[in-house]
Amino acid sequence: MILETGTHLQRQPNLAHLESKAFYHIDTYPGSDRLGGSRVERFLFAFAAILQQSNYGVLLDLYARSSARCGRCAVSCQVFQASQEARDVPCYRSNLLLDVYKRYFTMGGQLRGRLFGNGFLHEGGVDEMAELFYRCTACRRCHIECPLGIDHGLIAHLGRYILSEAGIAPKGLVVSVREQLEGKTGNTSAIPLPALLDNLEFLEEELVDSSGIQAKFPVDVQGAEYIFFPAVSDYLMEADTLMGIAAVCASAGVSWTIGSQYFDGINYGLFYNDWVLERIIQKLVGEAQRLQVQKILIGECGHAARSARQYVPTFAGDQQLPVVSVLELTEALVRQGKVKLDPNAISERVTYHDPCNIARSGWLLEPPRRLVRSIAPNFVEMRPFGKENYCCGGGGGLVSLDETHEFRMQVAGKLKAEQIQASEAEIVVTPCANCKKQLRELVSYYHLPVQVVGVHDLVLRALRL
Repeated sequence: MILETGTHLQRQPNLAHLESKAFYHIDTYPGSDRLGGSRVERFLFAFAAILQQSNYGVLLDLYARSSARCGRCAVSCQVFQASQEARDVPCYRSNLLLDVYKRYFTMGGQLRGRLFGNGFLHEGGVDEMAELFYRCTACRRCHIECPLGIDHGLIAHLGRYILSEAGIAPKGLVVSVREQLEGKTGNTSAIPLPALLDNLEFLEEELVDSSGIQAKFPVDVQGAEYIFFPAVSDYLMEADTLMGIAAVCASAGVSWTIGSQYFDGINYGLFYNDWVLERIIQKLVGEAQRLQVQKILIGECGHAARSARQYVPTFAGDQQLPVVSVLELTEALVRQGKVKLDPNAISERVTYHDPCNIARSGWLLEPPRRLVRSIAPNFVEMRPFGKENYCCGGGGGLVSLDETHEFRMQVAGKLKAEQIQASEAEIVVTPCANCKKQLRELVSYYHLPVQVVGVHDLVLRALRL
């Protein structure tokens, strides 16, 4: 498949195929009116500033010199496979941004502009980028197939970053970040500290009542080995996951704590804005330093684990601490004999979904599988799995945007629903808050007789006292 890209920006394009603007962006979130200028002017100004203040230009220069139009990535993109629309081919989407880069930020493009005029990018081109960069789940599966090694997911991330700096960003992400960075509660679910403490006390009591396990959720312990950051939504919706983690730590005598001043592992900057990504990382590291812990422990959340592991070294400098996933910790404790599990605890047919953020790079493939296999003898794999897994369909922050529900169900998550059905599993295990939410919505939408749980939900059932 050879895709012709770029020419759509040289005229006012036909945008009849675009969704309602409420689907993908708002033109002016509070404060963006101070930016001034048209959306095109704001987009180009933001693009120029980001190129000046980052090293994205080196990457774009390399990609712009490549012929990134072969369409091979279409084979691996589950959004395109479901929609069969050319606009969903990753290299088509990437070239929307690469063509703007070549036209406005390379010497040859600027020369052509002087000769033929500057009307290359129009409002419609900005609209199309805003639409298509948020039709991407950022799963990066296309990167596996690209013969030139182009990371289309990273280009989509950069496109979102530019759009957000131009005042164009999804409402749900903007609101969540306001809560996380600027709100009084300082977390994406707006949970006040007294409510958190009450809930931790309730979880401790529930753990005793349901499993007979005495385990604490320690808060503000100075000098602990680990400070724990789950997706804060787990405190509201994933009680069994959290109780399983607390039970493991109690069983093995792990020194850990939760910080009272910052306790949210979610980092939506990974989905749309590097500046936000950095600020959240600094808040996380700041809480770790306040309590003088040795390591950062991330709960069952794909993007929280990836953002901390990749960007604590980037943004924390000499203040960085080792980042450990709770999956790595629990698997190591079981392997060392510090935690005992019943090998026949789970009789149901079980399958495992790989969260893209921790699996695509090959980071956390075997530790969670070893845990699940060790307690669920009737384990089956979905095909494909591991590094080549299908995204749940809610990646890239889409699961947090209620207005994308139909798109996530009918397009982005369609292949994953078919995978789950083909596995004939009774339980789908996944160690990611966003994946759990999306998969549960898929199960409900397609009437699949499947339960969606976390790894530590099953570990709790299998734990031997």
